[in-house]
Amino acid sequence: MSDTGKNNEGNTAKDWLIWIVQTVVLAAIIYGAFLMLNKYVFYNTKVSGTSMQPTFEDGDRTIAWRHSKLKTGDVVVIDAPDEPGAFYIKRIIATPGQKVVSKNNKIYINGKKLPQDYLKPGSKLVDDGSNNVYGTRYTDTGDFSISSLAKTSNYQDIYSKKQLDQMKKTNRVPKGTYFVMGDHRSVSKDSRYIGCIERNKVVGVVKFRYWPLTQFRIF
Repeated sequence: MSDTGKNNEGNTAKDWLIWIVQTVVLAAIIYGAFLMLNKYVFYNTKVSGTSMQPTFEDGDRTIAWRHSKLKTGDVVVIDAPDEPGAFYIKRIIATPGQKVVSKNNKIYINGKKLPQDYLKPGSKLVDDGSNNVYGTRYTDTGDFSISSLAKTSNYQDIYSKKQLDQMKKTNRVPKGTYFVMGDHRSVSKDSRYIGCIERNKVVGVVKFRYWPLTQFRIF
């Protein structure tokens, strides 16, 4: 009498077990590869807060490319110098050694007006108090320079006397650091308050937003 039915059932169960093991192994390999890429090639991050509105909203998800060459205008993810374990998303305004002056909501780099077309979407938006700020425009930047910031208590808590004296004298971004700001200038905690950002604190340059899908955009 044939036992083919039982053999087929056994083979089917064995095939299913092999398929499950292969799927789990493949998933583990893919996940491991993603973790390695996320650590060394790109950085997957979720925007938290409103300091980059309206360019980015709270909850947006982005991919930042590590080891990119940094230039003025780049949107970057930084390892927050004032909040261990936190990451900020900001925009590079000035690079090492450049002079920075802000006057009448315009920024001048080495004496030349900085084009800031990325601020236009927020130029007519007014703070409604949700960030404990009311009545100011998103693009209100305030008047400052590197020299004047060096005289503030925030900078005095960050830099040595020698560094402060150098900034007061030259009005330049310190060597090896970057001056960053949020596009929502009136509420952003950025280099005006937390100092210039060292290169090793820049995690990567944001290349695209993938969530929400309706707001997908390449930068």
